Amino acid sequence: MTERDETPEGSQDRRPAQFENGARRQSTERAGEEGRPEEPEARDDAQDAEAPPEGLTMPPWRACGYFATAIVLALAQGFGQSVISANAQQLQGSFATTQAETAWLTAAYMAPNVSITLALIKIRGQFGIRRFAEISIVGFVLAALLNFSAEGFGPNLAVRFLSGVAAAPMTSLAFLYMLEPLPPYRKMNVGLSAALTFIFMGSPVTRLISPHLLEIGLWHALASMEVALAAIGLGLIYLLPLKTPPTPMKIEAGDVISFFFIAVSFGCLAVAAVTGPIYWWTEHAWLGLLLAGGIAAFAVAACIELNRAEPLLDIRWLASPAILHFTAAILLFRLVLSEQTSGAAGLFRSLGLLNDEMQGLWLVVMGATLMGGAISAVLLKPGREVQFHTVALALLIAGSLMDARSTAQTVPSDMYLSQAMVGLASALFLPPALLSGLMSALAKGPNYILTFVIVFLTTQKLGGIFGGAIFSSFVQIRQRLHVERLSEALPATGPLVAERLAAASGALSAQVGDSALASAQAASQLAGEVQTQASVLAYNDAFLTIAAASAAALTLLLSHAAFKVWGNRPSDTAAEEAEMETEEREPVTETPRAQAA
Repeated sequence: MTERDETPEGSQDRRPAQFENGARRQSTERAGEEGRPEEPEARDDAQDAEAPPEGLTMPPWRACGYFATAIVLALAQGFGQSVISANAQQLQGSFATTQAETAWLTAAYMAPNVSITLALIKIRGQFGIRRFAEISIVGFVLAALLNFSAEGFGPNLAVRFLSGVAAAPMTSLAFLYMLEPLPPYRKMNVGLSAALTFIFMGSPVTRLISPHLLEIGLWHALASMEVALAAIGLGLIYLLPLKTPPTPMKIEAGDVISFFFIAVSFGCLAVAAVTGPIYWWTEHAWLGLLLAGGIAAFAVAACIELNRAEPLLDIRWLASPAILHFTAAILLFRLVLSEQTSGAAGLFRSLGLLNDEMQGLWLVVMGATLMGGAISAVLLKPGREVQFHTVALALLIAGSLMDARSTAQTVPSDMYLSQAMVGLASALFLPPALLSGLMSALAKGPNYILTFVIVFLTTQKLGGIFGGAIFSSFVQIRQRLHVERLSEALPATGPLVAERLAAASGALSAQVGDSALASAQAASQLAGEVQTQASVLAYNDAFLTIAAASAAALTLLLSHAAFKVWGNRPSDTAAEEAEMETEEREPVTETPRAQAA
């Protein structure tokens, strides 16, 4: 009782000013006399707030707001990145452009987008993440609004370039908003899985909703959707700011010079990758100059960074064996993932189908991707990367082999299962890969974590562009080969060909009325069927190649895991022997302590 009476008096001088009033002192004294403390009648806002539940660092309603912000930013960036390529055929009329000119709109967007993400490394240290986020989202909204004022190919090209600049930080901000409400032990599984799942859902979501928007207002309806997502993100970012960590890094003149060369390098490579399959690599000298210029510019940037005390990119760390191995694995997986983004979509496009006829397929892909993200969030832990990658590669092999049996009569519903397996594989592969890289970055220091995330997202963008370019180039090469072989197998003087042409000409002559024109149309129809069959065979070859590459990657993965386990056996044996010796000595050393106790 004496201690209770003394406690309020002894701590009276340490209380905040708002607690030093007579009424509260009396209520505290009465509570002391009753043998239990009494809660104050009024509290501060921080005291009234409920303690966050387990697994969150803030109240659930606020955490949901941060998660919603991450989803909106991820989908907004993904929509802007794929809106042109996903609707290239329909938008040629809106822009009054050819297929090649429409591809330049995508190239103009990707040229700055793949490199400006790297600027966040130093900008967040100079100005803080919160201020950077608020300024970036305003620029994103303004760039989206410019789509309504652009008329003609040149102005639209400039607007898409500005949109790529403004949208570049959105991916990193989506990542940070997804991780903000989570405690550290949840960031590595739930946070990574959820962020990557929604970041890479931009393309299927765009293909799913684009047909409805095109029916409303063609390109202006698509631009309205981009503006709407950007405006929602603007309100959420100002309503739910990010915490600004300490800002030890400063932007220096060397950073600007290095970033200039990196931006030139990545921009040249992105433009070459987008336009190369269309103009063809060996047909135009400027494609080779773009590739050479991109490599040379990156070499200059690397030389500058290697001789700086505080570089923008730690080239030595990025060139370490562990990071190089990680980068090679990610780029290879992005290449095989083009089976879905360029393979299935390209196959049905060659068969004359548009996005409105493939909506069921994209719904299945989205569902499988969400399921894969949920599985990763629940089961992902450090040390399980090999198991996740094994399952992902096995799913890729099975899905690619199923797609390799396509015919000219294949419809999207025939690929529901195979594309669901590919979508599930993508969601199972990327979070463990990023987790393993983050472990290496964490061992280097906390400042390297965001650097690694930004580098990872940059390589994902470049890998996705080059994966699609390699896939499309391979399909074109195989298509030409199959056209030659089918043409040789169907000579114009052959009896089967003559009979087919006569039947088609007879059917068309009743409609056309001119026998010569009917014969020409019949020959054109036969040539179109040959082209279609050659396209299907070329895509089947590409699917088989993806399956072979995935099988090779799986073999290397299992071999590396087995070699690592075998190499750790001597150390494990030595550790077991040391533990046994310790257990034998423990009773002798601890007996006197037990007796003393």
